[in-house]
Amino acid sequence: MRPLTIALAASGLTRSLKEGAVDCGRPLDFVPVEQIVPLMRRMVRALAFDICEMAFTTYLCARAAGKPITAIPVFVTRNFHHRAAFQNVKAGLRSPRDLEGRVVAVNRGYTVTTGLWVRGILAHEHGVDLGKVTWAPTDDEHVQEYLAPANVTYKFRGRPAAELLLSGEAVAAVGDVRSDAPEIKPLIPEAQEAGYAWYQRTGIYPINHTVVVKDEALAAEPDLARALVEAFVAAKAAYLARLDAGGELGPADETVRRLSEVVGDPFPFGVAANRPALETIVRYAVEQQVIPTALRPEQLFARSALEPA
Repeated sequence: MRPLTIALAASGLTRSLKEGAVDCGRPLDFVPVEQIVPLMRRMVRALAFDICEMAFTTYLCARAAGKPITAIPVFVTRNFHHRAAFQNVKAGLRSPRDLEGRVVAVNRGYTVTTGLWVRGILAHEHGVDLGKVTWAPTDDEHVQEYLAPANVTYKFRGRPAAELLLSGEAVAAVGDVRSDAPEIKPLIPEAQEAGYAWYQRTGIYPINHTVVVKDEALAAEPDLARALVEAFVAAKAAYLARLDAGGELGPADETVRRLSEVVGDPFPFGVAANRPALETIVRYAVEQQVIPTALRPEQLFARSALEPA
């Protein structure tokens, strides 16, 4: 049996898998990963690996474009995104509604998952008409076949979102925008608390990354999807046990511990436990013209792995 190539970012959740303490009953060849984002792009453009961590909206776009990959209901990163919206205070925005008629930078592509969540929050929580905003991605899209709506401009591609904010060419930005400039402030006040309150009200715990498998590999091994889910379940158990034991924990581990105080299980797997988030991210993707039509959550995942062991 040939080893299956697999690309996963290093994290507490994936640690025991990558170190070989947990396996899925077949050999895995873990490719070196410095940053997972370029490998996601290689996966959707060239099917570079058998198994790959994948941003969820990239996966939705890939499915819409007919790429032969299918996800398993394992979600390796997630967070609340109210904190991922920024403004230049010199723009004089009184509320998020003032974004209408203005330019908002999007870190990386329009289809980036964090950007999708933030736009959905702006629309549904703050009444922003997304169609009246000009969205300005700073990079191209992972899925080359994707065609953005008319109110998306790529003329600023290659320039950092923080630079566009500071120059005044954009009044706000969404995504991972890093700057110590005093004029760049959160767009949503008390953003972390707002995200937690949103969860308490809606039950939506946003998904960022899933794991996808080549359809060719799934066809060759009908029990592969199920075996992978079971391996991730075991890896999660090992990680949560390490968190419970305390000891030396890094900043990412502390973030997971804080999230668990709000949501309980910081990494729920399966469709049932994630239905509110899955239905919402698909709805947002349709509303924002990221995908043309909605799919039910069960249609998004390998049938043999719809619920974890």
